[in-house]
Amino acid sequence: MLIAGIVALAIGTYTFRWLGPALRSRIRFPDRAKRLLEVGATVLLAALVAVETLPFTEGNVGAALPAGVLVAGVLAWRRWPLLIVILAAAVTTAGLRLLGVA
Repeated sequence: MLIAGIVALAIGTYTFRWLGPALRSRIRFPDRAKRLLEVGATVLLAALVAVETLPFTEGNVGAALPAGVLVAGVLAWRRWPLLIVILAAAVTTAGLRLLGVA
């Protein structure tokens, strides 16, 4: 049963990945729909970041993790390279935890 689920998800994933380039020239979205899709993707990503990094659960996340995400957000907003953004966030979080900021 588990193998069947994995195979079904793999087939679905590759089908979606193939359909994008295959149908790109056949389907035209209105400009308003394109803009809504772009904004929707940004909002979804921001919501995922917020849920994963802010202390919405009973566990204590502390200040180090949100500080690292804040540093990453500022650097990404300033259009720094992705590797630098990730490393700066990791160094910020690790450094604060090393200093005892939980």
